Formats: sequence, C-alpha cells, structure tokens
Amino acid sequence: MTLPHQLLAALRRADATAPRATCYDDATGERIELSARVLATWAAKAATLLAEDADVSPDSTVGIALPAHWRALYWALAVWSTGACLVTGPACTAADVVVTDDPAVAATIVQDGRYAVLVTLAALARANPDTPVGVVDEAAELAGYPDDFVALAEPMPDDPGWARDGDHTAYRDLVDPDRVPTGSRVRVPDALDAFLSGTLAAWAGGGSVVLIRNPNGDQAPRLAAERVSLNLAE
Repeated sequence: MTLPHQLLAALRRADATAPRATCYDDATGERIELSARVLATWAAKAATLLAEDADVSPDSTVGIALPAHWRALYWALAVWSTGACLVTGPACTAADVVVTDDPAVAATIVQDGRYAVLVTLAALARANPDTPVGVVDEAAELAGYPDDFVALAEPMPDDPGWARDGDHTAYRDLVDPDRVPTGSRVRVPDALDAFLSGTLAAWAGGGSVVLIRNPNGDQAPRLAAERVSLNLAE
C-alpha cells in the first residue's frame, strides 16, 4: 500500500526541486510552480496544525471546502498524513474539522463547536482581515508550524481515506499506480476531486501535473509549452 505522503516523499528523494504541480489561474494571472520539497513543507505544517491544534487522528474526518487549487492539494496531503478521512463534496462541511475559503462557512463551523481553518487562496497573502472570531487564519498562522511531520501511526489499509459523493475510498485504494503512464506531465481537471485523484495518479508514476483554473482561450499553446503529455481535463 502506497500512501499519498509516501508518494511525495519518493518524489522529493528523486528530485526535490523539480516542479510537481504547476498551477495557473487565468482570472488573476497567477502562475505558480511547486516542487516536492515545497509541497512537503506546506503539507507538514498543515498536518501539524491538524494533529496538535485540532486533535485530528485516524478516527477524525476533515472536510475541504475549497476549489481545485494548490492550497487544497497540500491540505489534502496533510489530512492523509494524519491518517484521517478526507471529506469533499456537499458533505464536507459536516466533518469534524473544516478547511474553507469562505468566512461565513468557517463562522458557522465554530458556532457549532467544531474547528475551522480559513484559507486565503492568493499566493502572497499574509493575513485575512475577514477571519471570524475563533477561526484559524491560515495565512497568518500556518507558516509558524514545523517543516516536518511524523504521524504517531500509519492508517490501516481498510481505514476510510476519502469520502466523496456518498462513496468511501479506503487508504489502500487512494493511489492508482496504473492509471497514468510513467513520467507523464498531466493536465488535471479544475474540479477538486478530479484534481486530487489525477495528481495522485501522476505522482504514482513519477510525473507532474498542470492545473488551469478559469481557463481563457485556446490552451493548446500553453499545454505545448508546459510539455503536457496527457490531458485529463478534456
């Protein structure tokens, strides 16, 4: 059984600085490249926050109410690093802990006595002035957490790893090593579930992904420039 955080560790050993996720947002003009080292660092910080501050364990559920985005990627990796069950889709806001970019959703979560993290999607954000009382402001606080995380225990193969649209995927089935050819540069869809599953599949073959949010115009020249060899967003 290969776990998501083990995929990232293998990529880091192979080439820590090569881009493993390249993310565009045509609505803002943002383009960001993330190496295995950078992704591992942010995932470790987020996992430490979840484990130490939110008391997340393998018995917990963590909902991600975010769009397909590089920040959603490291939060998903963080959840899986703790052994908890990731929840996406309509049921995500019913989880024990919720990670969201919507201040109103975050406020509702803490009013229910649960733990909420407010994510600001902008790359250079240092604080979110709209953070409700009792909600963790990721932009202001996450950078202060350690760069490494070691879980107390690994999840069991049959433990629930991902709940989405009423379906549950066990940890042993999160990574499909045969879905994507080895070494592929993959364009992944800009829907959260497909983005996450496509990224895991690409990484299982030692590859990398390109995410294009709010695509504008003909993407063929960009895909050629990025040397995309497989388009899962068609």
